[in-house]
Amino acid sequence: MNQLVHRLPKPFDNAPLEIVPHRVPWGLSGLAVFAFFAVPWLGSDYWLNAILIPFLVLSLAGLGLNLLTGYAGQTSVGAAGFMAVGAFATYGLLLRVPGLPLPVALIGGGLIAAAVGWVFGIPSARIKGFYLMVTTLAAQFFLEWVFTKFPWFYNNASSGTISAPRLELLGVDLSSPVGRYLLTLVTVALLTWVAVNLVRSQIGRNWMAIRDMDTAAAVIGIRVERDKRRAFAVSSFYLGIAGALWAFAYLGTASAGSFDINRSFQILFIIIIGGMGSIAGNFIGAAFISLLPIVLSYAGQALLGGSVDAGQIQNLQKMIFGTLIIWFLVKEPDGLVRLIASLREKLAVWPLRF
Repeated sequence: MNQLVHRLPKPFDNAPLEIVPHRVPWGLSGLAVFAFFAVPWLGSDYWLNAILIPFLVLSLAGLGLNLLTGYAGQTSVGAAGFMAVGAFATYGLLLRVPGLPLPVALIGGGLIAAAVGWVFGIPSARIKGFYLMVTTLAAQFFLEWVFTKFPWFYNNASSGTISAPRLELLGVDLSSPVGRYLLTLVTVALLTWVAVNLVRSQIGRNWMAIRDMDTAAAVIGIRVERDKRRAFAVSSFYLGIAGALWAFAYLGTASAGSFDINRSFQILFIIIIGGMGSIAGNFIGAAFISLLPIVLSYAGQALLGGSVDAGQIQNLQKMIFGTLIIWFLVKEPDGLVRLIASLREKLAVWPLRF
């Protein structure tokens, strides 16, 4: 057996990131053209500020968590903590490095978050499942405590918050709703393209092999411990950039409380409802999470004439989320993306079979 293992090829070590050629569907191309050109012209400030920007940022955060949990199989409930690292790191770079371009600051914040994620990913070499989830939960509370306890991170502001610096790129002001929307959209589009190629590369295949059975992955030559930590680093990079966009492009000002445990659960719900191990599922789940409160609010006003207060609407929203989480975990663990795919398959043969 040992001789057989030694004779196995080792294609998984030091595998580069492969840019995998693939066709872009016409529907996706049309959606991209609509998002880049039609939405800034047609969308109101309310839709851009309150709906589209948070939807895009939550999609990016869900993508980051999905790379770790859905593709690499590493459970985490500390996503918001790494978002906080990216937000505070980007703020510090823009504040303390004069003339630093915004894209460089975003990448720098993401790299710092990736380094922190690499450190907190070290226990994944020895523990997994529930115990790893508890470790990431500890990371969430620890990071939140750090950014609250030490004023240096928020420039000793009495409010304990960080404020968005001037958002500009090549002299173009991005502080308007359209500018912040385009900044977020371009960032999410580029990182999604990278993620698509990443999961189709050898690195992504290593992660999925570890997710399915880490012992078998080690037998065929995958360096399991290294790739687990790499998954934590890449996930934290995405979450760090999402945190910076959440603070600067959406909120405008943020504190450690903006990235609390509720935010981590919200991102976890996105990938459960949308579909774990799916790139499209992050956007579907984020759309569901973003639009459901608005739909419930309008439905309450339409049906009850505005007699329902906001607190009852929020309680109803939590009940619906909890019910959906249980239903998806039991009945459809692959999420909405699988339901949509099944419906499309049935419609393809309708009315012969449905």
